[in-house]
Amino acid sequence: MTQVTSEISAYHAHVYFDADSLDQAVELCEQASYTLAVAMGRVHQKPVGPHTEWSCQLSFDAESIGKVLPWLILNRNGLTVFIHPVTGNDLDDHTKYTMWLGESKPLNIEQFL
Repeated sequence: MTQVTSEISAYHAHVYFDADSLDQAVELCEQASYTLAVAMGRVHQKPVGPHTEWSCQLSFDAESIGKVLPWLILNRNGLTVFIHPVTGNDLDDHTKYTMWLGESKPLNIEQFL
């Protein structure tokens, strides 16, 4: 069955980091928030939700993917970024409809099962 893109209401981009790249990740997320007018979530220095690494979430509407994605590609500077749509189906959003910039990481999807 073909799905329509109107099912996507928004996107989340999760910037992954560790103790050594914390400052770099915070700067990237703050720049994205300022430059692209995306919502910056908390900087989690522990695994949260399905994310098995430290992360910070950037949220933006579906229409902004065309400006946010290229900006993240060019500015992530080696950081891993996990991007997924928001369709209302958390399991599919975090497994079937994903995009990785950099090295993909394992997710803990048990909460969605």
